[in-house]
Amino acid sequence: MTRSVCEFLYELYAKTIVLLTYMLIQLILIIRYLKSNTPAISTTQYLSFIEEKNPAIRCTTRLKAEHIDCRVCLSEFQEGEKVRNLNCRHTFHKDCLDQWLQQYCATCPLCRHKVLPDHVVANYNLLQNHLREEEEEDYDGNDHQLIFFLSALRGGSTWHTYL
Repeated sequence: MTRSVCEFLYELYAKTIVLLTYMLIQLILIIRYLKSNTPAISTTQYLSFIEEKNPAIRCTTRLKAEHIDCRVCLSEFQEGEKVRNLNCRHTFHKDCLDQWLQQYCATCPLCRHKVLPDHVVANYNLLQNHLREEEEEDYDGNDHQLIFFLSALRGGSTWHTYL
């Protein structure tokens, strides 16, 4: 066979191995996801759980005197705005805190006191991570990434000799 045919077959072989490895990893992740005893929590359920544990209230003059501003957005509280007063006695705008709790580990932005139980956060993150993985593309067609990935799988750095 000519050198170009060999190179083509090798490239086809290498890409097939990568594809099969990727499919195997995805299959393992799907099986783990399906076997998990705890169901994932949607964003709506998560926000409902936050509301149940820390109900939103309207900002009053008395509350405004105790807490001057929201430490997430750094804006002053206005009378009538919806706020959440946590068990650690820190107060934030409802929307600011809800967004914080969705993006981080469900802790108070100031003192890191837990706002929600660990199992609720883990179940919410399970679904969010799964959704994020579906959106990401691991391989963009760059042969350098392919070579690095395959050399890591094989455990050596001999792949450059085939190029």
